[in-house]
Amino acid sequence: MTPTTVGLVAGTLTSLASIPQVIKTLKTRHVRDISIWQPLLLAFGVALWMVYGVLINDFPVIVANITPLICNVILTVMKIRYGKEDLYPG
Repeated sequence: MTPTTVGLVAGTLTSLASIPQVIKTLKTRHVRDISIWQPLLLAFGVALWMVYGVLINDFPVIVANITPLICNVILTVMKIRYGKEDLYPG
């Protein structure tokens, strides 16, 4: 297995990892068990990876971090938005 193949597989898996949580949270609007810090820190981290990709002109690094950035920003927004409903149901 070449380093490029390993990188592509790793990038694909990490890019797709947050999608199931976003879908579940959109369906249930339940965020009580999600820490605000997990998606917030991941969004910040993948944003920095994207900046790194730009700085070293590495297109695969940039592309591999677009989906997780979007997903983690969405999760953070949903945690803020739906978190109030968890505190005050009904």
